[in-house]
Amino acid sequence: MIQRIYIDTSVFGGFFDVEFEEFTKPLFARIRNNDLKIVYSSVTEDELDNAPERVKELVRSLPAESIEFVELQENAIELATMYIKENVVGKTSFDDCLHIALATIHKADYLVSWNFKHIVNVERIRGYNSVNIKLGYSTIDIRSPRELMKYEE
Repeated sequence: MIQRIYIDTSVFGGFFDVEFEEFTKPLFARIRNNDLKIVYSSVTEDELDNAPERVKELVRSLPAESIEFVELQENAIELATMYIKENVVGKTSFDDCLHIALATIHKADYLVSWNFKHIVNVERIRGYNSVNIKLGYSTIDIRSPRELMKYEE
């Protein structure tokens, strides 16, 4: 079974970032090899509107069968709003909350991000999952691309 991973905008940019490319490029190789499927949202699409052309080209270069597109919907907005109300993060992190809400609602196997301040952060993850459980959603597994490396056996 192919795992479905929700990738936020930081991962696309990480492909071209010296600090993150070591782990981001192999992740995209796995996507191209059909080892992983991306859950790609309208929120990510909107954020990438102002991205450099090479980042946009990276997105366009991905095989269509490796992408599952999801639209922003009312229940995701409500869940993201609850993350803010429960003080998991501040109001300025609403778009980050939308990513987490969409990954949760669409039951992604992982949310993958390089955002350690607001997303890939043990305290924040506990907070997001606390809200998810309180509202009847499943917990979400949040990881960096480094944690999805496939090592030879």
